[in-house]
Amino acid sequence: MKSARLIMLFLLSSSVLWANEMISGKVVTVIDGNTLKVYASDNETYKILLYGIDSPELTQEYGDKAKRTLEKLILDKSVSIEIQGKDRWGNRLGIVLIDGEDPREKLLEEGLAWTSEKNPMEQFELIRVKAQEKGKGLWKETDPTPPWTYRRQQTMTQYKTS
Repeated sequence: MKSARLIMLFLLSSSVLWANEMISGKVVTVIDGNTLKVYASDNETYKILLYGIDSPELTQEYGDKAKRTLEKLILDKSVSIEIQGKDRWGNRLGIVLIDGEDPREKLLEEGLAWTSEKNPMEQFELIRVKAQEKGKGLWKETDPTPPWTYRRQQTMTQYKTS
C-alpha cells in the first residue's frame, strides 16, 4: 500500500512538472513590443515575453510603435497564456491569447517584430517575410538592426569596471 502511494505521488508530481503552465489574468502593463505584465487569477503578477518573436527595443526605431500596437491589442484585457519555458534571465516565455487571437501575428504583419533569432517558427517566418516584401513597418528600412544585435552592441559599448 505504501509503495502504491509513492508511485501515485511520483506520477502526479512528474505530470505537473512536464505540463505547460497556464496563466489567466489581465494585462496591467506593456513594457515594450514583446514584453508585458499580467495580474493573474492567482493574485500574482507575472512578467511575460512573447514566445517566438522579438520586437525592436524602445530606443530603436519602431520600438515605441511596437509597444503602442501591443498596448492597443492587449492592455487592460483578459488573456490566457501558455508558458513555453524561460529565457536565460528567468523571464517566462509565453503564447498569449486574447479571445483566441494571437498578438504576435499582428506585430509581425505590421512589420513591428522579427521572428526569433534561433529556430524561428515557420508560420511566423512566413508572416514576417510577407511584411518585409510589402515594406511594412521596420521593413521600410534598407537594413534594420535586429533587437538581439542591437542589445549586443549596447552591451559592448557599456563601460565595464572590475
